[in-house]
Amino acid sequence: MLDDRPVETTLYSLKDSAPEPVQRRNSERHLSLLRVGALIIGDRRELCLIRNVSAGGMMIRAYSRIDPNTRVAVELKQGAPVEGVAKWARDDTVGVEFDKPIDVISLISTSEDGPRPRMPRIELSCIASLRDDGTVHRVQAIDISQGGLKVATSKMLPIGADVIVTLAGLSPIPGVIRWQHDGAYGIAFNRALGLPALVAWLQEQQQASATIRRAG
Repeated sequence: MLDDRPVETTLYSLKDSAPEPVQRRNSERHLSLLRVGALIIGDRRELCLIRNVSAGGMMIRAYSRIDPNTRVAVELKQGAPVEGVAKWARDDTVGVEFDKPIDVISLISTSEDGPRPRMPRIELSCIASLRDDGTVHRVQAIDISQGGLKVATSKMLPIGADVIVTLAGLSPIPGVIRWQHDGAYGIAFNRALGLPALVAWLQEQQQASATIRRAG
C-alpha cells in the first residue's frame, strides 16, 4: 500500500537568494528523505542534512551548534565544497549564504555519487492547469520532479483522481492526485518525465526569470 503522507526531500531552487527561516515541519506528518552533505567548519568535518539549495545559499540541518556569521563550507559534490557564511540559526537549522552563486541546474543534472535514477524536486513559481474529468483548475505550481508535481489551490481536489497537468512549454502530462496537506496537493505522473526535456524546460524558466529581474 502506498503511503499517502508527503515526503520531505531536499528541495532545489533557481532563486539567487539564500533560504529564509521557515516553520518547522511536523515529522509525524512528513517522511524525511533529506540528502546528506559534508559540513566543514574550520578543521572540523561532520555530516549534515540538506533541506534546500538555491543558487545563493542553502538551508541545512546541523548536528552541532553553528552561530550566525560562522564561516562554513558544504560539499554538494565530493571534493568540491561550496563556501559561505551562516546568516541565521534556529534550533538545529542553519541558513547559509554562498560567497558566490552556484549553477543549480548543473548540480542537479549530474551525479555526485554515480548515476541518479531520478531528478530531485525543483522549486517553481508559475501557474499550471489541472484538468479533472471535464473541469479545469488553475493552480500554483510549487515544485516539480521527473516523477511528479506539487501544487497549491484553495479548491478541494479528489484524492485518487486521474488528472492532466499542463505547464507552459511542456506537453500535457497525465497523472494521479496522491495526497493533500495544508492546501497543497501531490500529483504523481503516470510516466516519468525525460531528464533532458525537464532540464531544458527549467533552463527556459531560469532565463525568463532573469529577463524579468533585469527589466524590473
